[in-house]
Amino acid sequence: MYKRVSPPTIGSKVIFENGEPIVPDNPIIPFIRGDGTGRDIWPTASKVIDAAVQEAYKGKRMISWFKVYAGDEACDLYGSHQYLPEDTLTAIREYGIAIKGPLTTPVGGGIRSLNVALRQVFDLYACIRPCCYYAGTPSPHKNPEKLDIIVYRENTEDIYLGIEWKQGSKIGNQLIRILNEEMIPATPEHGKKQIPIDAGIGIKPISKNGSQRLVRRAIKHALLLPKDKQVVTLVHKGNIMKYTEGAFRDWGYELATSEFRQDCVTERESWILGNKEKNPEITFEENARMIDPGFDALTEEKKAEIVREVETVINSIWLSHGEGKWKGKVMVNDRIADSIFQQIQIRPDEYSILATMNLNGDYLSDAAAAIVGGLGMGPGANIGDSAAIFEATHGTAPKHAGLDKINPGSVILSGVMMLEYMGWHEAAHLIKKGLASAIASRQTTYDLARLMEPPAEPLKCSQFGEAIIQHFG
Repeated sequence: MYKRVSPPTIGSKVIFENGEPIVPDNPIIPFIRGDGTGRDIWPTASKVIDAAVQEAYKGKRMISWFKVYAGDEACDLYGSHQYLPEDTLTAIREYGIAIKGPLTTPVGGGIRSLNVALRQVFDLYACIRPCCYYAGTPSPHKNPEKLDIIVYRENTEDIYLGIEWKQGSKIGNQLIRILNEEMIPATPEHGKKQIPIDAGIGIKPISKNGSQRLVRRAIKHALLLPKDKQVVTLVHKGNIMKYTEGAFRDWGYELATSEFRQDCVTERESWILGNKEKNPEITFEENARMIDPGFDALTEEKKAEIVREVETVINSIWLSHGEGKWKGKVMVNDRIADSIFQQIQIRPDEYSILATMNLNGDYLSDAAAAIVGGLGMGPGANIGDSAAIFEATHGTAPKHAGLDKINPGSVILSGVMMLEYMGWHEAAHLIKKGLASAIASRQTTYDLARLMEPPAEPLKCSQFGEAIIQHFG
């Protein structure tokens, strides 16, 4: 089955049922060391993970690691341009859960991004990026501890699907001509718009199924959180891109109010219910006027539509959600993409889970990570219904490779996410406790140490791992 690698002789496979993993006590987990600083951070991370599992379960559980290859290291073993060998794809497909360090972006044709390729091959549609603060971590913000969010980024659609044509290409020019001469004029809402003939062209597909399966995972996650954190915010630019990003928002609300009707309330529904709770005799029209401040300036048709909305909400969910019962349910709201960047800085404690499309999620997760210490402290998971890959979220930083210097926090915390996904919460808790205590004790790598007040004496990458382990107790 395998050409250049051999799986461990001890251990069992993870299997999936209904999109959820069933994990044995000794799972075989493929790992990709990663390029550049992967040679430093992975040995440290695996040592921390193994120590936590041993401490938590005293030998009753253990991980059998299976080394597979991708990126430059794969080319060294399999030959030039073999960045993602079939052995690696077979191993992840067979064993279900994998973890990886940072990978080089291939140069010169073939695969645009190994990370994107892995997500698309295994349909890992949910990129999950938690961003929370560990006391003592330097931050450019006054109150970084108020930010505690999880970004759910759709992973397989949007412009990251990579369907585009170069400016001046034959197909690109042909597509521009068809759009300008046939399709745009046939759509009255586009008026006299035209695409410049010297433009590059890209396609931005957003599907109902892709949107709703992401929001479904986000809502399921919210149901596991403390009541005060059960908020799912749909992030979009639907005010401009109505049929892609606006549709994402609409499909998200549709899922929440159908599949999760007993568990969810939308923000707008909460306003309607709250108005009736404050004034039981309020009419539908009075309620409509309160939820829409511009009500009186609307057309009669639009007014009637909002009144019908109020009537439908009261008649359909008052018994199940009224009299304050909605306050114990998952709140689903939405925010415009550019606004949420401001919101997570000035009102971060109002948000919990942010569900969004691919490009927005890419920007947003990095911006949130910057608030709590940077990408060195930013873990990530890519999860589908039959596989999951956990990863360092930063680049390879080749100039630091082999110096035992880089912060291993991203891949260590990705290991925490992996353990939590496996249901091994005791081991995950030990690592979070050890990492938090090490940072609070000013025992960390140079990237954080130099920003502390006063600057701390930096630890090597491997020493930081040892400090985390020492703080388990």
